[in-house]
Amino acid sequence: MTTHSPTRTTLQRTDLALTMLRVTIGLIFIAHGYQKLAIYTLPGTTGAFTQMGVPLPALMAPLIALSELIGGAALAAGLFTRVAAALLATDMVGALILVHLKAGFFNPDGAEFPLALLAASLTLALTGAGAYALDARRPSRARN
Repeated sequence: MTTHSPTRTTLQRTDLALTMLRVTIGLIFIAHGYQKLAIYTLPGTTGAFTQMGVPLPALMAPLIALSELIGGAALAAGLFTRVAAALLATDMVGALILVHLKAGFFNPDGAEFPLALLAASLTLALTGAGAYALDARRPSRARN
């Protein structure tokens, strides 16, 4: 049986694709975390979470806002990528279950956008950041 190993060019393309995915998804999460903190403000986000039926809204509002802001920055930089992506995927599962599924599939309030963010976050949690990331520069063998 013959096994095929990926060529250097294929690996470089994969690393570039992971970088583009990481930075794009990271920027989206940064924007949404910033929005919850600075535009809606934490009291406004808490009120919105209360209306949406999010449990413990006073705790969840800052937790989600900071997770999206800091986790998004970590993704964009490629630092602790697997951990950040897994936390953001969990965020999107909660958003889907508690808010978006009952609005149907399509935007503006449906499941399609958080579902895409979930898929991208899970992809990064499973693959890691790729070579063009701060994780690749860390001395640890187990890259997060």
